[in-house]
Amino acid sequence: MSAPFLAGVVAGYGIAVPVGAIGALIAGLSARTSLRVGAAAGMGAATADGIYATVAVAGGAAVAGMIAPIAGPLRWAGAVVLLALAGWTAWGAIRGPGSGARDERPTTAWRAYAGILGLTLLNPATVIYFAALVLGNGGAGGGIWFVLGAFLASASWQLLIAGGGSLIGRLLTGPRGRLVTALTSSAVIAVLAVRLLLDA
Repeated sequence: MSAPFLAGVVAGYGIAVPVGAIGALIAGLSARTSLRVGAAAGMGAATADGIYATVAVAGGAAVAGMIAPIAGPLRWAGAVVLLALAGWTAWGAIRGPGSGARDERPTTAWRAYAGILGLTLLNPATVIYFAALVLGNGGAGGGIWFVLGAFLASASWQLLIAGGGSLIGRLLTGPRGRLVTALTSSAVIAVLAVRLLLDA
């Protein structure tokens, strides 16, 4: 196994393992819907990490320098989206199934993937993190292996989170259990969004 691949694996786990709002969202989706939807959401987050690793390998410090001035507004946008998702999830849980016209559009794997991909891409710290690691390791030598390692590490962790959420969802299959998991997920996401705003 090549050193850039192993460096990518370490970098991928380094960015994915600290469970933040995205992890809570993936686990909550998986618990409330299905493992398939949760896994698709997890792959959306892993795809974003892979994109940012690719950008870091290709552009390094130049890309990080371009993103730094807009990091604050991106962080605010991400926090606002997270707060809206937290509110929407809590509202849907309180209403219960069958109580609104929007119930005809259940969450699909594709929607979960695209939504989490977009939300994860709002985190500019990821590309700065990867760029710092790439530059710290002497540039983009073995770049494709670094990106592959980062993507696979992130994907494996996100799928583990989705699997855990699905297991919790099976244990809490009744209406009360689903209400508790949805409200807990919403509260965690809201707290993490507020923290993101405070960091901005």
